[in-house]
This record gives sequence, C-alpha cells and structure tokens, in this order.
Amino acid sequence: MSQANTMSRQDRRALRKAEKLRDKAANELPPSLRPNKFVKALTILVLVIALIYFTFPIYWAIIASTKSPSQLTNSNGIWFAVGLDELPDAIAKNYAGLLGWTKGKFWRWVLNSLIYSGVSAVIGTVVAVMAGYATAKFRFRGKGVIIGVIMASMLMPAALLTIPQYSIFNAIGLDNTMLSVIIPCCVSPFGFFLGRVYAQSSVPDELLEAARIDGAGEARIFFTIVLRILAPAMVTIFLFMFVATWNNFLLPLMMLSSTDLQPVTLGLYGMVSLATFTDRGALMMGALLGVLPVIILFLFLQRYWKAGLAAGAVKG
Repeated sequence: MSQANTMSRQDRRALRKAEKLRDKAANELPPSLRPNKFVKALTILVLVIALIYFTFPIYWAIIASTKSPSQLTNSNGIWFAVGLDELPDAIAKNYAGLLGWTKGKFWRWVLNSLIYSGVSAVIGTVVAVMAGYATAKFRFRGKGVIIGVIMASMLMPAALLTIPQYSIFNAIGLDNTMLSVIIPCCVSPFGFFLGRVYAQSSVPDELLEAARIDGAGEARIFFTIVLRILAPAMVTIFLFMFVATWNNFLLPLMMLSSTDLQPVTLGLYGMVSLATFTDRGALMMGALLGVLPVIILFLFLQRYWKAGLAAGAVKG
C-alpha cells in the first residue's frame, strides 16, 4: 500500500513537471523573436527606474509624516528622524496635530471627498457608457454633430467653465451644496469617448441582432448584455472619473463656502492658508492619509482596470 502511494506521488510529481514544461514551451517565443540578454537587462533597468520614480514620492510622504517641522529641514530626508521604537509616538503626535489644526474635521473632509468622487464616478460612468453605446451602435439624425460637439468640448479647459457653472448653480440656489460639485463632475467628455470606443470594439453587432430577434427590448439588451460585456471598460472609466473628481480643486473652491462640505484637498489648503500654521509634519500626515483611499481603490480594482484598457485596443 505504501509503495502504491509512493508511486502515485511520484506520478503526480512527474505529471506536474511535464505540465510546467509544456506550458513553458507553449508560451515561449520563437528564437527569432526572443530578446537578447542586453535588451532584457536594459528593460529590467528601465522598469526599476520607473518603479523608483513612481513610488519614491509615496515613500517620502510616509517618512515626512513622522517628522516635526524642525526635523523636516534638519534630518535625513529619506529616513526617519527618530528610532523605530519612537515612531508610534511621532506618528501619534503628528496625527493629533492634524486633528487639532483641522478642528476635528479631517475625516469629515475625507468622507466628503469619497461622496463627491464615488457618486460622480458611478453616475458619470453609467451616463458615459450609455451615451457611448448609443452613438456607437445606433443611427439617428444629428449623430455626427453631437459627437463633434462632445469631442470638441474635450479641448476646452475645465477651469474656463467654473465661473459659468457657479453662476448657474447660484441662480437656482444650489451653490454651497454637495450637488454643486457632484453634478458638474458627472459629465465627462473623455468618459464618453472611452465608452464609445469600447462599445465599438467590444460589443458585436451580431449579438445585438440575435437578442432583438429573440424579442429583447433595447433597455433589456443594454442592462443585461451590454453592461456585462463593458464591465471592465466601466471600471476604467470609473477610475478615471473618480481620480479626476478627487483631485478637483477649483470647482469646490468656487462652489463651497462651508467648511463642513469641503473635500480633503480644499480642507488641507485652508489649513495651510492659516497665518498661524507652522506644522508641516501634520500637513504631510494629512496629505498621506488623504491619498490612501485612492491608492486602496487602485490596488483593489487594478486587475479590472488592466482588462478595461485592453478591451478597447483590439477590434473584435
């Protein structure tokens, strides 16, 4: 019995080894397309430099968020100013300073940013995909003009529209409300462009015709078929709109006068603008904590984001 078990383990081990060799052979490039050692080494070097370039600001923010104002200027800029055993106290001190300078409203500002970005991105993604799908798969009068106007609006700076938008919302009594930030951020010409490209390349006309022959209405086709096909693309559009709204500074600055409604970017700007403000360590703590939700969102949705980027690149 033990010999049979031993043989079976050996057979399984040999089978796994054979499968790995077979997969490696199937994925291996032909000799004419394989990069030489110099190209591989150069590629790895470039990737390492890019990794350092993009991650170093986050690393520096983590280090700076543990320092006092004097330590920011007098200590080593790329390492902690205190011992590792003293880091919890340094972090707690800067965090307490952050809450003190913001009068306890910091997490309220983070919540406001999440509401502005999340609601705007969800509504804007659905609107962009619906508009992109309609212009990609339907024929109607004035379609070319509509597409041209929307695409031309991508060339217009967003700051140019801020004052007219404020005048409109002030006239209808919606200034200094969350809607005054959410509604303008729900409209994204770039999101429409991505939605149209993805719908053209990822939704086959034959599938739509088959659904219509089976008796499905246009609304049912869109919500039960099209949205599932465009799910990775929707994640891509959602991330773009979420980050754009999170980083939006001028629109909340114009629309909001109440500190309770401010997003975290505007709240930290108001804190720094105080004549008595001197605590740069607390500022770095706020900047680090303020960007953490975006980092977590990207890490959570990165696999869908990569699939969404590829969805519009191949004509299928």
